[in-house]
Amino acid sequence: MSFISYAQNCEDVLLWRALRHVPAGFYIDVGANDPEEHSVTKAFYDAGWHGVNIEPMPSYHGVFLRERPRDINLAVACGAAEGSITLYDTPAVNGWASTDAGTARAHRAEGVEVVETEVPLRTLAGICAEHAPGAIHFLKIDVEGFEGEVLRGMDLRRWRPWVLVIEATLPNSRETNHESWEGLVTPHGYGYAYFDGLNRYYVADEHPELRAALAVQANVFDDFIGHHLDKAWRRADAAELAAAGAGQRAAEAAAELAQARALLADARAQTAQAQEQFHAVDEALREAERASKVVQDHADAAEISRRETAAWAQQLEQALRDTHASWSWRLTRPLRALVHRSRAEAVLPPLRARARRLVMWSANRPLVRRVVFGVLRRFPSLYPRAMDWYRGVRGYAPPAAGVPAALAHLPQSARRVLADLQRPRSPS
Repeated sequence: MSFISYAQNCEDVLLWRALRHVPAGFYIDVGANDPEEHSVTKAFYDAGWHGVNIEPMPSYHGVFLRERPRDINLAVACGAAEGSITLYDTPAVNGWASTDAGTARAHRAEGVEVVETEVPLRTLAGICAEHAPGAIHFLKIDVEGFEGEVLRGMDLRRWRPWVLVIEATLPNSRETNHESWEGLVTPHGYGYAYFDGLNRYYVADEHPELRAALAVQANVFDDFIGHHLDKAWRRADAAELAAAGAGQRAAEAAAELAQARALLADARAQTAQAQEQFHAVDEALREAERASKVVQDHADAAEISRRETAAWAQQLEQALRDTHASWSWRLTRPLRALVHRSRAEAVLPPLRARARRLVMWSANRPLVRRVVFGVLRRFPSLYPRAMDWYRGVRGYAPPAAGVPAALAHLPQSARRVLADLQRPRSPS
């Protein structure tokens, strides 16, 4: 896997070439600026290293605390003595903040806005005494022209970083300025190893084997890529995967659409069939309603006929009651009682003859017969005897067993004719 470089000038590539054999090493970054952009230590942190990040800009402190939880992150400036110092920030240009007043004047002369902020000042030796575990594998210093003051506050006889990486040009310039501070390094057992156009590399005399690894610039044999390219490739891979996923989802969506269309066609067919069934059921219900109306009409007509017959029977019954309650009927009661039986026998034959004629007259009139029979049926004890007498007067034989009471008064010939009429006829 290629090494991912985050540094501005491939400083981390050279340091990794020299120190990759060290597991979980320790670094100190003076002027760390950002935990990722132009960071010399980001690749080492990702490889399991940890260390001290020193950045006086207050706006970066929270970012370091969030992005580098294993590191010690100090929002201070480094100098020759403990105290405080004015930080000259350049909000429009990231990485140009400096504690050097001369650098700030140069920025103003170029039209760059400079904002002054008072920040704590610590010596690098004091920070090492407080936080360094023992071995410091590399120390990087990039403080925009203030490198000499930082080195004056460092005790290189006590604290022996294996490699020093120190910015050696004036801010935003190719002009070197290492002559102003190199005398604070080489007398303490450090030999010059390499200049990359921005930084000078020094190796402690105790580790001469590292000088060969720092002798040439970062090149293709280091197998590295910049983190911007790595992110671009990752985005491209993600986009390609997303496109493939989108294609797969599109194919799945097309299949689902085809399935949905098939289901829709099936649903439409079922709906058409259901509509046909609905129309058939609706027509059957309408036919049933029409038949029910005919039956209801017949029932209403029968009810009207029954009510009229009942009303007529009540009128006849009332007339009979009125006759029995009349004065003439009451006055003739004693006369009827005084009639001798023999006389009654002499009178009865003509009366019977008249009664027979009256019955024959009533029997030939269906409406009268229906009313009289209807009244007689209200008297269960009287009705059978009256029917027997009626059949005797008419000369009918007793009804056969199983003949309905409603047809008992008819002669057998009449019942036979009625049965023939009710029998269904086959079509000719």
